[in-house]
Amino acid sequence: MLEELSIEGLGVIEQASAQFHPGFTVLTGETGAGKTMIVTSLHLLSGARADASRVRSGDSKATVEGRFRLSGTADDDDPISDPVVAEILEASGADVDDDGSMIAVRSVNSDGRSRAHLGGRSVPVGVMGRLTNHLLTIHGQNDQLRLLKPEHQRAALDTFAGSSVAGALSSYRAARDEWVAVLDDLDARRTNYRELAQEADRLRFGIDEIAAVDPAPGEDAELSATIRRLSDLETIRTAGAQSHEIVIGDGASVVEGLGQVRSILEATADDTLRELLPRVTEALTVVTDVGEELTSFLADLPADAEELDKLLNRQAELKALVRKYAPDIDGVIAWRTSAESRLAEIDDPHRSITELENAASAAREKVQEEATKLHKRRATAAKSMATKVSAELAGLAMGDALLAVEVGLDPATDDDRLAIDLDGRNAHAGADGADRVEFALLAHKGATALPIAKSASGGELSRVMLAMEVVLAAPTSGSIMVFDEVDAGVGGRAAVEIGRRLAGLARAHQVIVVTHLPQVAAFADNHLVIGKNTGGAKKNRPNTSTVRTLDRDERVAELARMLAGLGDSDTGRAHAEELLATAESEKSVAAPPRR
Repeated sequence: MLEELSIEGLGVIEQASAQFHPGFTVLTGETGAGKTMIVTSLHLLSGARADASRVRSGDSKATVEGRFRLSGTADDDDPISDPVVAEILEASGADVDDDGSMIAVRSVNSDGRSRAHLGGRSVPVGVMGRLTNHLLTIHGQNDQLRLLKPEHQRAALDTFAGSSVAGALSSYRAARDEWVAVLDDLDARRTNYRELAQEADRLRFGIDEIAAVDPAPGEDAELSATIRRLSDLETIRTAGAQSHEIVIGDGASVVEGLGQVRSILEATADDTLRELLPRVTEALTVVTDVGEELTSFLADLPADAEELDKLLNRQAELKALVRKYAPDIDGVIAWRTSAESRLAEIDDPHRSITELENAASAAREKVQEEATKLHKRRATAAKSMATKVSAELAGLAMGDALLAVEVGLDPATDDDRLAIDLDGRNAHAGADGADRVEFALLAHKGATALPIAKSASGGELSRVMLAMEVVLAAPTSGSIMVFDEVDAGVGGRAAVEIGRRLAGLARAHQVIVVTHLPQVAAFADNHLVIGKNTGGAKKNRPNTSTVRTLDRDERVAELARMLAGLGDSDTGRAHAEELLATAESEKSVAAPPRR
């Protein structure tokens, strides 16, 4: 609930604050006193666009601060039970006070710049709006106009239907998203058919060229080393042969010499000399291994330059691939693998298009199936909603008027790519289904239903919206509902009924109403009055507004003023006292304990 609202420098309000309580709170005041600024301040806390013209003349900025209670008591172990609120607070780092309340602040500079703070943390305005819009709903005359739009009427029906439609709508949207994705892919394939064919040719040529050379991993580096060695073949052969001759050749070779040393040491009786025998034997083994490696090396050397020519030709083939496809042969091999994978996707554009067309057809059938389920559930909910809202209209002094909630189909055009067939009729599969929802009024049973956009007066539209709010709010509790002159164009018994309905809403919600009707104000649990102070004797001083809470005697005086300006006259007060007493009596009889 909203506990407190403070305003500085907004419109005619220099500085004002108001305390709010559970139940039904009404705000009244003379024309021009600044009642709309209260609603404007709540709009700002809800993330509405900052309007520099709203900043009070002479002030550098306007500031609105609201304190919201997020838990029932300060002793709750887990004070934030609403998962949406908890997620926003955690993501923004906002702090909740020990008593379970949180402060939201919005400031608007005279140059139009805006700042938002949530729980002591600076946050984007959108984050604040997401939280406060979850907590409170503001209804004004603009909201009545929005009610005339089909998309808002559909949203109202979906809200009434609850989980029944929500689940079907979620399944429908998932199927539609999949269908749109396939259609997009299909359109791209058709549009890019020539480009895909050309790409396939390029890939196939590259794969064939690499396959013809058939490089091995790391072959280029290994080949370069071999070529460097063979480029000076004779010098290498001479070095190898000379080394071989010294190590194991005929005559005074190292192997022969070490063998003689070993024989001499084996024949001696001197222990010191014999201790050298293992080391000589080890040396002989090492030198013998070296000799064998030199023998193998010389045997592997080509006899002439023909082998070198073959290697150079092979290196040229590899370099040609490297220049075209990758920095080295390993990269060339990787390119071929990737190209083969891509070619498998687009090698046959005709086949790909056929497969996508089949997939699109299957996806379309799935969307039709889900759209049919959604349509039926909306149609079922529409009957129940019409019955309940009509019952409320009867209580709002609209005679035998009935609300009809008609669920039709949104027709598809001839070139609509998202056209589906529902019961033999073409419909457009929109983001929210294929349904067109329309509210219509019947003057009485059996009368012709006319769309409320054409048949409802301003006062009737106000009552239709209030009746819908009563019906939509019935299953829930705990939200903050703000009504800005929802009773415009209404009077007499209808005004009394509006007051009674608002009091009924306040049994489960915190209801804040700006009104000019005493019949509505009399049903309030709390009464705030917006007062206007003129500049008085001080010239050029702008008017200011104040907000204060009325006690019961002051409420009688305010109701008397609202009753055609009767003021403090005995007749006016008597009339106001009677009106207030009647409302209090009705509330005490009708109201169950407030949750």
